[in-house]
Amino acid sequence: MDTIGVLIVLVTGTFVIALSSSLDHLWAATIPVRALYLFIRLPGVVLHECSHVIGCLLTGARIRSIVFFSKEGGSVTYSRPMLPFIGDVIISTAPLFLIPLALSAFTWAFGTFLGCTFPVFPATLATPGAFLDLADALFSTFSENLLTRFNSWFLLYLYLAISLILAVAPGTQDMKNAAAGMILVTLACVLIVWSGIPLAVSVLSGLVLLLGYGFTLGLVYGLVVLAASLPLLFWCACKHLS
Repeated sequence: MDTIGVLIVLVTGTFVIALSSSLDHLWAATIPVRALYLFIRLPGVVLHECSHVIGCLLTGARIRSIVFFSKEGGSVTYSRPMLPFIGDVIISTAPLFLIPLALSAFTWAFGTFLGCTFPVFPATLATPGAFLDLADALFSTFSENLLTRFNSWFLLYLYLAISLILAVAPGTQDMKNAAAGMILVTLACVLIVWSGIPLAVSVLSGLVLLLGYGFTLGLVYGLVVLAASLPLLFWCACKHLS
């Protein structure tokens, strides 16, 4: 584990947030009926708030109120966590890690029990070859389930994938709550790497690998949703040109 490895994980997480936020704005702007957009967002918003609840339970924060879904989205109000600094980071960014894991579980379930075909996605995206493998896997996912052998269950899978990815990015208030803690945690990670203390570096390596896995999954499924959003992008581009 080195400083570059930590920075790669952070950059991946930042890209996932940007991709999720951009896709959410795209779908919000192009879906003409507000009720339909809310329906698309429903599963993702509920799981997003459940992720915050799990973060509260893990950090000892007392939950004061929960709104799983409304026209404005959802919310979880909680007291200060027992873990200083890092507690706010865990609670605020929990959806960024837990939602991709949930999508991974959905992918397994749809492939195992409902006959959907999913190629093996790259475990990491650290090399140009991995991106080429990812592009091939994305094309195979859509062609195998919609063209080669149409599977109606895949449409439900796409609905869940779109909904969950649109809800991955932490909200503005979440990022404000976690900002100071994220800076301190990042500095602490860099100092641990520089210290060279074997036990501390080993623990940090395990945590970074775990976060990196979640962020990579978020990036992979975000690109799946981006591929599914291409018709909307095309329609939006035509609308602006006309």
